[in-house]
Amino acid sequence: MKTQTRAVVIGGGIAGCSTLYHLTQEGWTDVVLVERDELTSGTTWHSAAQVTNFGMNQTMVGLKTHSINLYQELRDDPDYPVQYNHGDGGIRLANTEAQMDGYRHFASMARGMGVEFEVIDAEECARRHPLISTDNLLGGLWDGNDGDIDPASLCQALARRARKAGAEVYRQTNVIGLTQLKDDSWIVHTDKGDISCEVLVNACGYRVNEVGAMMGVHHPVASMEHQYFVTDEIPGIVAADHRMPLLRCPISDYYCRQEKNGLLLGFYEQDCKTWGMDGISPDFSNDLCPDDLDRITDVLEGAFARMPALTEVGIKNVVNGPITYTIDGAPLVGPIPGKRNAFCIIGLRAGLGEGGGHGWLLAQQIVHGEACYDTWCLDPRRFTGHGNVELTALKAIEDYQNEFRFHFPNEHRPAGRPMKTTPLTPVLAAAGAEFTVVNGWERAEYFKPAPDFEVTHGFQFDEAFDVVAEEVKAVQAGVGLAEVNGFNRIEITGPDAHDFLDHVICGRVTRKAGKVGLGYLLNEHGCVKGEATIANIPEGPVWYGSAAAAEWHDMDWLRAHADGFDVSFQSLTNEWTILVLGGPKARDVLSAASRGDWSAAVFPWLSVRRAFVGTAPAVVMSVSFSGELAYEIHVPNNQLYAAYLALRAAGEAHGLRLFGARAVESMRMEKGYLHWKADLITEFDPFETGLDRFVKMDKDFLGKAALEVRQAKGPVAKLVSLQIDSTTSHAQPGASVMQDNSVVGTVTSGDWGHRVGMNLAYAFVRPDLAAQGTEITVDMLGETVRCRVIAPGPYDPETTRPRA
Repeated sequence: MKTQTRAVVIGGGIAGCSTLYHLTQEGWTDVVLVERDELTSGTTWHSAAQVTNFGMNQTMVGLKTHSINLYQELRDDPDYPVQYNHGDGGIRLANTEAQMDGYRHFASMARGMGVEFEVIDAEECARRHPLISTDNLLGGLWDGNDGDIDPASLCQALARRARKAGAEVYRQTNVIGLTQLKDDSWIVHTDKGDISCEVLVNACGYRVNEVGAMMGVHHPVASMEHQYFVTDEIPGIVAADHRMPLLRCPISDYYCRQEKNGLLLGFYEQDCKTWGMDGISPDFSNDLCPDDLDRITDVLEGAFARMPALTEVGIKNVVNGPITYTIDGAPLVGPIPGKRNAFCIIGLRAGLGEGGGHGWLLAQQIVHGEACYDTWCLDPRRFTGHGNVELTALKAIEDYQNEFRFHFPNEHRPAGRPMKTTPLTPVLAAAGAEFTVVNGWERAEYFKPAPDFEVTHGFQFDEAFDVVAEEVKAVQAGVGLAEVNGFNRIEITGPDAHDFLDHVICGRVTRKAGKVGLGYLLNEHGCVKGEATIANIPEGPVWYGSAAAAEWHDMDWLRAHADGFDVSFQSLTNEWTILVLGGPKARDVLSAASRGDWSAAVFPWLSVRRAFVGTAPAVVMSVSFSGELAYEIHVPNNQLYAAYLALRAAGEAHGLRLFGARAVESMRMEKGYLHWKADLITEFDPFETGLDRFVKMDKDFLGKAALEVRQAKGPVAKLVSLQIDSTTSHAQPGASVMQDNSVVGTVTSGDWGHRVGMNLAYAFVRPDLAAQGTEITVDMLGETVRCRVIAPGPYDPETTRPRA
């Protein structure tokens, strides 16, 4: 066994084997996989092994397409062919128009990745799958690339190719400890000796937290028992002249695929069960949980109603084994938070179907620092300190119970809530707040006009449309107050604070005390990594502020690039909260609640100072995400309620009204402001993203050399603002922008602009179509909708209102 290697992958299932193989494909051949038992002895061996192209976003579609292409190549390898039934086709059923709208959106989104789905009616579903009934069925989504694969031969084939490239695989080798050295390299202690390596990968399936504990981290991954059975031969399958398509049914919570001349049926019952919460026996390997068919009786009845042929056949065998889930159901693939040179590829509940793509994206991150797609939807840092065992288990149960029911826009499911709150959460709830969730925080989305007010979740404008319009109107005409909790806030101290920021930010960094600036961070490839507000607090530290979701992401990035600078970082994210006071009367309210001169002459736009709001100490910034005169009032959480009461009292004379996140979203679209990980992604550089004014090529900064190369080649795409000719729905992220039936771009954000009366969207489009006035279309819910490129920020384009 080697004692020194470049990377050690721990775990021999699909996650580990795919990562090992793809590392060799990216040029790292001195790599090792360590497995405590035999390859595929965990969840992989009992997987139902479905391989679909369906994904909830373009990154997921792209990685699944890679899996399918790779598996086809392995199937056709004459030296070691893998058993892969590709192209059987698959149908996702629906019995509501909202579900059908969702499928229409997913088809539009996938088209941008070169994948064609087909939305079909109930009769066509039955024609393609003659075993199903059309009762209570509207239609479905057809995936022509759907199929299934043999788990064992797939993993062996990947390991075989990795070995041929120079990698080594050590089976029956148990990891018993991990040590990180001062140079951030690792020692992997095994029962057969130690291996030193530069990079460590946790690919341990349901044992992920056994290995996580060895490095002092907990991963938000929980296991669920999952049952399927295989039927005896079904005459309808024998008589058919083709293999039966796969079926996924959100109506009755089951799936099925052909297995020889019978069916394999899997169930997502409501009476589901977590597994391994109190530890896992070291002897549990190539093993299963006891059968419990009573638990799936209700789901089975639905399957019988949909497929009457099931009532006439017997059951050959039953499988009940653990599968892993995360808080949102998507895997964790990428850097381990707070650890250098440590990565994970875990929580792969559909591991066999998409594992080829996950390993591909992870290998790119390890070798090149970034993948070809923005991988935030998979990033382990998207969950922060709230991702404990209890929350993970509750969300895993909820996701399991809704396996085939996707989230609708603005749908926020209840399990594990509330998780993160402030002293204002119950106060705002009493005022009628409907809450959304941002990095675990309960944030007011809008304020209900009546206690029994409810919205219908779907892709069309919902009942809250007019409510949000009224909140926007209140901010535009008078004054509004909103809580923005969870905002990422890092205090930077040390003599090199500004020099460090000048290194990581591609534009000018304001050094003047009492001033605020906006800056962008690039990665080593010259593409957009982050956005930050830099505030120089008078006689105090520098505050770095960014999106709430960026809490762990940005801290890791700053620390990783601080070598050679005398700086220190302290997170204040969970100790402070922002109260946003916005509107033309905002100055009047603030002046009534806080001593001092708040006039535009003394405290102009982009200023910051310490103050008291009522009796509460605060840091006040004159900045605006709404496009109105506005103040961000940062208050310690233990005095937040006092500041809130002071502002409410001062606002009574001016008709102050509460507003929520949906109003903010509408207003930021009207101003041309961008969201991190919606419009600001690692696939594009700042020039492509329209951030030219924030880039200063006459200074040195991280990513400059790569940006110069990209600039010389010219843009791949350009971010534009669109006005869409629709009054019934806005464009959803991922929707395809079209011209002459060809995809020419992808929507990143969309919303109705209530102040300008426009249906607005941002999209990355082909550079030759980025000129203002260009007429194109958007594929919205199956309809071709006209739109045109407009100047960004149609509301107050000269930005006079925040300066008033």
